[in-house]
Amino acid sequence: MAHIDLGVDETRFPGITGPMRFRPETAKPLNELAEVLLRAPHSLPAGERELIAAYVSGLNDCDFCCTSHSAFAAAQLDQGLTLVGQVRADLDTAPIPEKLKALLRIAGAVQRSGRAVTPELVEAARALGATDVEIHDTVLIAAAFCMFNRYVDGLGTFAPEGPGGYYADSARRIVEHGYTESV
Repeated sequence: MAHIDLGVDETRFPGITGPMRFRPETAKPLNELAEVLLRAPHSLPAGERELIAAYVSGLNDCDFCCTSHSAFAAAQLDQGLTLVGQVRADLDTAPIPEKLKALLRIAGAVQRSGRAVTPELVEAARALGATDVEIHDTVLIAAAFCMFNRYVDGLGTFAPEGPGGYYADSARRIVEHGYTESV
């Protein structure tokens, strides 16, 4: 049970969906931010941007966000949930492009502290072809998901078990309709 009465059935509106229904005036800009960062036209595919969100959420031990964004990434990546699991288990050996590994290293640094992002991490990403927009958006995705993760866990929201069910349904909805139509 959440730390506050969100006024919703938590099993029907788990994780971030309960707090967003509780305060729709704050949900709107948060969903708009997620839409721009994770789904808007970009040089990084949406599945890779969702993978950044899942990776940071996993580092933050946010079960709801990690499982949600793992499902959202998997629905948009050819190798699906297997690839997401490989990235989360061992970034260095995961079968993803080196540029994406470099961006995920930057995201991991942001998760620890914004000051952990070093010129060396940025230059390594640039050397592998990352653009300034990709680096910027990686940092912002990581920072935003630190906030989203703390929002979800700070209110003690309910997270359904396992990768199927709720998360698979949410992935279909997000991929089809996006974040601004999902609350």
